[in-house]
Amino acid sequence: MSVIAMLLGLATLGVAPTASAEAPLRLPNQITDEVGALDDDQRGDVQDAIDALYNSDHVRLWVAYVADFDSLGEQQWAEQTASLSSLGDHDVLLAVATVDRSYSLSAPTAMSGVSESEWDELRTDAIEPALREDDWAGAAIATATGVEVALHSGPESGISTTTALIVLAIVVIGALLVALYLVRRRRNQAARDSAAAATVDPLDTTALAALPIPVLHERSKEVLIEMDNALRTSAEELELARGEFGDDAIRVFDSAIANAKTALAHAFAIRQQLDDAIPDPIDQQRDLLVELINSCARADRELDDRVAEFDAMRDLLIDAPARLDTLTQQIVAISVRLPASEQTLAELGQRFSAGLLEPIHGNVGMARDQSGFAERAVAAGRAAIALPPGEQGAAVGAIRSAEGAIAHAGALLDAVDNAADNIRGAIAALPALIDEVRAEIATAGALASDGDTTLAHSRVAAESALARAESNRDSNPLGEYTQLLAADVDLDKAIAATQQREREAERVRQQLAQTVSAAGSQIAAATDFISTRRGAVNATARTRLAEAQRRLAEAQRLATAEPEQALEHARAATELGSRALLAAQADVEQWQSTPQATGAGPDAGAVLGGVLIDSILRGGFSGGGLGRRYGSGSSWRMGSPGSFGGASSSRRIGGGGARRTSGGRF
Repeated sequence: MSVIAMLLGLATLGVAPTASAEAPLRLPNQITDEVGALDDDQRGDVQDAIDALYNSDHVRLWVAYVADFDSLGEQQWAEQTASLSSLGDHDVLLAVATVDRSYSLSAPTAMSGVSESEWDELRTDAIEPALREDDWAGAAIATATGVEVALHSGPESGISTTTALIVLAIVVIGALLVALYLVRRRRNQAARDSAAAATVDPLDTTALAALPIPVLHERSKEVLIEMDNALRTSAEELELARGEFGDDAIRVFDSAIANAKTALAHAFAIRQQLDDAIPDPIDQQRDLLVELINSCARADRELDDRVAEFDAMRDLLIDAPARLDTLTQQIVAISVRLPASEQTLAELGQRFSAGLLEPIHGNVGMARDQSGFAERAVAAGRAAIALPPGEQGAAVGAIRSAEGAIAHAGALLDAVDNAADNIRGAIAALPALIDEVRAEIATAGALASDGDTTLAHSRVAAESALARAESNRDSNPLGEYTQLLAADVDLDKAIAATQQREREAERVRQQLAQTVSAAGSQIAAATDFISTRRGAVNATARTRLAEAQRRLAEAQRLATAEPEQALEHARAATELGSRALLAAQADVEQWQSTPQATGAGPDAGAVLGGVLIDSILRGGFSGGGLGRRYGSGSSWRMGSPGSFGGASSSRRIGGGGARRTSGGRF
């Protein structure tokens, strides 16, 4: 713990709004606030700290708040700003990018009295904690006070050991108080944010996007649970209404339920993406969370819009006595089923393992409990309808409770009966599935030579599931059938994907071979033409040819490892070779129409072919000597042949500056 840590409790808190990027600048004042990071009171506090540092040690602190560092690194921005502002050996610069969340502390290396370790403590114990809390004023005040304390805490300062211990104790106590304060503030802020989130209209995407990411995460989970429960209840109510009123009467409610299910499935998929092992970027998380909450809200709103219509259709009081009689009959039917289901469960228990039957182990007991609850609800409903008109409202809740309990009891018993059927079906289907998976494993083995990791993993999983199925087919046929079927589906997909990739790869290889051949022919034609007429061919054609040759070589290099990229290079090489030939032909046609070509006489072919250098047409490095020379009249003298030569190049080296600059993200 250092002296610097006590400075965290000195500052008031503020949040800076966003602003545009700011290039390095000449600082007009010791406080430059381009983003409104400080209010008037905070600005005054920072100015007081700056003045105190100067009055004590004649050190000037400059503070700059900007949105970001204009695509520069924080150190480079600070160095350029210090240079533009002519900061000297008694100037310290704190630059803070409030939106980009980075900062830089720049101080002269010649400043004595502050060690490297003290600069490090100032950054890590005082500046960065304040910045992480968006305490912009606190970071500046901590810097000013920290520099002043460091300048007076060296060996030559004359502070006694007792005084140093007292200061250290104050620092420790202060740091603990600050830590407690920050924890309490974060907890209170989280509670306030959560309460505020509950009041935000979930259909207002702009308002949702303004909420903090942690609040959006919590709200999304709450919305998912609420929507899932509401949808399950609505679906159960709708099935009851279907049996009473028929499909036509509830078609509009069916549509609302289907839309809500689609929206909820999409929302759960988003939540799964957010919960997976790979964290999404903050902006992407925000977009996904807003989409999740908004999607559920729209589905919820659609269901709510149908509530009045649904309740009107199911006005339970109109025919409550008949409904209660029907419910009593249904309760009796459930009671009749209970012994048979109990016997079925017992028979399954004698044949199969307890683990296999765990999902339905308590179903009969739960169905009996639900049936008893339904009986009590029916009794309460009969008592309610016996009351005078206007006092019978309790009958509605009793009827709905009984309906729900009976539906649950029936579903529990159905699960027991279906389990027996499912197990028998698995016993019958498992041998054929084993044979199918064994054949697919062999197919995958034949395809695995291309190093496809997805196929390899699916094959290993299928082999493991197959071994378990063969070992446990008698003791747990349903469980092994389910797991083997899942492995079979995954392996099917992997095989299909691999076969599709192989077909695509073969198609690419064929196209690549054809395109490379075409590119080679085109380049060879252009090369021959330019070589035999180089005396008239200019730079453009040569450049296109050189690039065509380079792209062809790259296509040949990548042909095995990256055939698709190689194909792109080969196509480019073909086009460039064609363009090179066209450009060269145009150059030759233009040269042949010039007076120099018509006046060259019998040596025109030598000039065109480059045997003799046409220095008048193209010039030379030395500016004379080689090329054609004309005498009097139209006589022509033979030019000189070309020779070997080259050009030279040079380099330049730059330099740097002399300030200590450090910083980073917060």
